[in-house]
Amino acid sequence: MTPLPRRSLLALAAAGALGTARPVRTAPTVRAAAARAAGGEDEYDTLRRRWLALRLGEGYDPGVEPYAARLKETGELARGFRATMDPGPGWLWPGHPFDPPAGITRSYSRLWTMTQAHVQQGTGLTGDPGLLAAVLRGLDHVGATAYHDSATPYGNWWEWRIGSPRLLMDIVAALYGELTADRRERAFAAVDHFVPDTALGEYSGTSTGANRVDLCRSVALRGILGRAPARIALARDALSPVFPHVTEGDGLYADGSFVQHTRVAYTGTYGQVLLEGLGGLFALLTGSTWAVTDPGRRTVLDSVEHAFAPLVHDGLMMDSVNGRALSRGLLTSDDRRIMRSDHFHGQAVIAAITLLADAASAAERERWHGMVKGWIERDTVTPVLTARQFGTGDLSRLHAVAASEVPARPEPAGHRLFAAMDRAVHRRPDWVACIAMASDRIAYYECGNGENPRGWHTGAGMLTWWAPGHGDQYTDWFWPTVDWYRLPGTTVSTRRLPDRAGGEWGEPRPDVRWVGGTTDGEYAAVGQHLRGLGSTLEARKSWFCADDAVICLGAGITARDGVPVETVVDNRCLGGPTAPARAPVLTTGRHWAHLEGHGGWILADGSRLRTLREDRTGSWAGINSDGSPEPRTRRWQTLWIDHGTDPSEASYAYVLMPGASRRAVAARAAGRPWLRILANTRDRQAVAVDRLGLTCANFWAAGAAGGVGGLAADSPASVLVRRTGRTARVRVAQPTRTGEPLEIVWRHPVREVVEAGANVEVVATGPSLRLRVTPGEACDTHGCEVALG
Repeated sequence: MTPLPRRSLLALAAAGALGTARPVRTAPTVRAAAARAAGGEDEYDTLRRRWLALRLGEGYDPGVEPYAARLKETGELARGFRATMDPGPGWLWPGHPFDPPAGITRSYSRLWTMTQAHVQQGTGLTGDPGLLAAVLRGLDHVGATAYHDSATPYGNWWEWRIGSPRLLMDIVAALYGELTADRRERAFAAVDHFVPDTALGEYSGTSTGANRVDLCRSVALRGILGRAPARIALARDALSPVFPHVTEGDGLYADGSFVQHTRVAYTGTYGQVLLEGLGGLFALLTGSTWAVTDPGRRTVLDSVEHAFAPLVHDGLMMDSVNGRALSRGLLTSDDRRIMRSDHFHGQAVIAAITLLADAASAAERERWHGMVKGWIERDTVTPVLTARQFGTGDLSRLHAVAASEVPARPEPAGHRLFAAMDRAVHRRPDWVACIAMASDRIAYYECGNGENPRGWHTGAGMLTWWAPGHGDQYTDWFWPTVDWYRLPGTTVSTRRLPDRAGGEWGEPRPDVRWVGGTTDGEYAAVGQHLRGLGSTLEARKSWFCADDAVICLGAGITARDGVPVETVVDNRCLGGPTAPARAPVLTTGRHWAHLEGHGGWILADGSRLRTLREDRTGSWAGINSDGSPEPRTRRWQTLWIDHGTDPSEASYAYVLMPGASRRAVAARAAGRPWLRILANTRDRQAVAVDRLGLTCANFWAAGAAGGVGGLAADSPASVLVRRTGRTARVRVAQPTRTGEPLEIVWRHPVREVVEAGANVEVVATGPSLRLRVTPGEACDTHGCEVALG
């Protein structure tokens, strides 16, 4: 092997971690103190080395798996990049021009890979002088011709302010001793030019939420590397507006929602960026002059269990909160060809939680590590500990958690309603379901930058669910091959829509307010006033989430588009047409259907269920301009209810039973009625499941005469009552968010109110319970506990 230059050897030894095995992990503050005592380095050197340890890992043996394979791959990529780099006017690599500016970011990404191969052990190019020379040549060329302090940005702002500076500062950190002062200053000048102080000033526009955290990361690193304390302080202080809960726009909400781009549910991708970015900055600056001490950071720590974990299931992140990223899959611009699926996004969140755990209390850290360990053990689709998306930094942290004595935590049962982003998650011991809706606050879907142009109906009541053994249901080329007019759970007009219908960046929204519901933490009533995108369709949809089923009602289904309207009971991807030895059998009976190994459905109103099994072929290029054109075929089982052309006041009622056996579904459909549908009209929808003591109602109109199931409301509301022995819980929410007081009546003997929420006034007890609720302007759940008469 080529001998290491002296400066590279010094850099490797000082950075600690870049491949040297250690029996234990040492806290960054202890390492910093030890280094200062031994070598007299200043605080900037300590922080730079700490950042490299965070990025490249520590405490692992580069000769064992999965590190050996990952480092070898890095070296092979770097060798190929060095061989093909051929700087020219407007490019560093032929075929990858700087216009659009994503080409600049991609060039820095390749230079970062080459840098890692140079500074890390086990790559086959460690300390290689020819590789270093190529990196320096590339930095000089990009810095002179594209990314410099005189350049005028064009195209996507993100590439200039986030994508490129983030990578450039990592390169400078890793090669700090190999770069001349002039090279470093040119890099700093470029970052100062594209990310000036004003970019971290007013908390608005593109400097909010996850974007603000990314901007702060680059500015903080620039300050550390350039020994500019004011820049570090600016970056630290500019994080503070990210911390408080918001009530509109971008950020974390009190109910656990996370929104980016003003109107898009984005816990899975932008939320992950925020979590990872804050975790890195908290760890980097801890114990330093610029430590993040704002008490508001408690909101971020609380969000791990309140906002993020409920949307992660066995290692995947539910695609209904991944925004336009669900269309990425295989990207032509990804030199490593990593599948960006729901598991990719979920594992990125898992790694971010592991990183952030160093900033948490000991009790929190133990709980988080238990969650992470559980996800690691249960994700058999793309195993976390060998996931190709991770570098050695994330791998070393994840393996440390997996090897710890903390017990793995199971997925919790319960219901979480994320009303601020129009999402609901219903968890049972063996399955989980997610409902995605849209309102005048939250977009039908997001497209932009050539991504997700056909996500039109992903907010039209899409119901996705996972039963045991089906963690890959939405992973295995689901999105390139699905019929976009037949997304599971949706009610749609089949009127053809153009790509990007309604506009980009979360612009398309329905003019409706009643979207949301109420929950007691275990069961729930959820509803959506649906108006179709680009159509005249209107409907009321309700989901009543119980112990082993989701009860789905639709009413008032009306349209005048001259085309059929359908409710898609489900659309299951069965894998490649030749992959399984035998495709799952669909069995149908009188008002029921069962798909072998998946679950079943009951047609509670006797509607005719239509079915179709077909093979569909598609590519990621069909839904993403950067997607791979490679075609794949998948077999599909579709079940739907045809409401006919231009229906008026049509309805449906069906029950989803995830993971249920054929025998259980048939018995439920034929046996003693367990479900009573109390109402299913455009004014009100209600059900009762007597064996659970559960009654739920969604009141769509003010003063629905006479009430239903003993419940009445004087204005639009969602109500849940659950009786247990001689007590009952009453839960109420106002999905219209008017903030006006509402009155609820439950016609059942109530002896006394044991406990009532702060916004609940008990008007009367006795033969009936009468409550006056002052809900505020969020769809929060309010309620009381009562003793029955």
